[in-house]
Amino acid sequence: MQTFKALVVESGDPYVAQIRQVKLEELPQGEVLVRVAYSSLNYKDGLAITGAGKVIRSFPMVPGIDLAGTVVESASPEYKPGDAVVLTGWGLGERHWGGLAELARVPAGWLVPLPEGLTLQQAMGIGTAGFTAMLAVMALEAHGLDKSREVLVTGAAGGVGSLATAILAHLGYRVVAATGRLSEEDYLKSLGAAEVLERSLLAAPARPLESERFGGAVDTVGGAVLAGVLPRMAYGASVAACGNAGGAKLETTVFPFILRGVNLLGIDSVMCPREKRLLAWQRLARELPKPLLEATLKTVPLEEVPALAPAILQGQVRGRVVVRLP
Repeated sequence: MQTFKALVVESGDPYVAQIRQVKLEELPQGEVLVRVAYSSLNYKDGLAITGAGKVIRSFPMVPGIDLAGTVVESASPEYKPGDAVVLTGWGLGERHWGGLAELARVPAGWLVPLPEGLTLQQAMGIGTAGFTAMLAVMALEAHGLDKSREVLVTGAAGGVGSLATAILAHLGYRVVAATGRLSEEDYLKSLGAAEVLERSLLAAPARPLESERFGGAVDTVGGAVLAGVLPRMAYGASVAACGNAGGAKLETTVFPFILRGVNLLGIDSVMCPREKRLLAWQRLARELPKPLLEATLKTVPLEEVPALAPAILQGQVRGRVVVRLP
């Protein structure tokens, strides 16, 4: 393939995003050429495609922060043509051309082998969102999460939140799912949520500490929601924070940290050692029930992505959007 189809974003005011043919020689440097089978559409892709957020570091850029596909060419001894691989993070779709294209050329160290038991489509159904959700669960477990108290998931109807809810429920935790869309209550309960809360109930309280309720939390929203979660955590509990759709500022007090010993754990899908990255993918393949995974998926062709990007930003998309290429 000397030319291939890709969604390309050009600079401008506003950005110009269009699907066009790209020459193979335009691809960035990397040891491994991958024939992309699936990518996914995430919040950050919505920012990149619409220009609503300045996440793109250079132009032109192919968005898509993850991909799953098959190796075509490799200059690395780790991979050979025909190997099935997955890539999440590493600035893909921001500073390095991403997954919303039929071909991608990437450094070998960014890839992991497709875990046994997953198809390429399922791997992107998990994608960066599911990988982040598992990292959050692993961080909570490492800090003493137990089943004696409820676990809160905010932004529960979104990609990370849906999969965090499903993972935690499958592992036996009582999950309280918080969402701004109570119309998704049946969906969230189908994933295993024991209770669904309206997100506004978590708005920052007037008091620096509320009654202890949650033994752990996965926060995918940030901002005022995270500020409202912290005073409701039990003594010694941890909050795994992995999103800032609600804002990057955190207006809180020191009381949850000093008087309750609450731990605030930052989760970043890029800054993750390879051993932990491989372990997270192995656990996802083993512990995320496939029927629940399928329930979170919507698969679309590349041509539908530009119209879906604004809907992602407006919180109108449930679960995971997987993009099929071509």
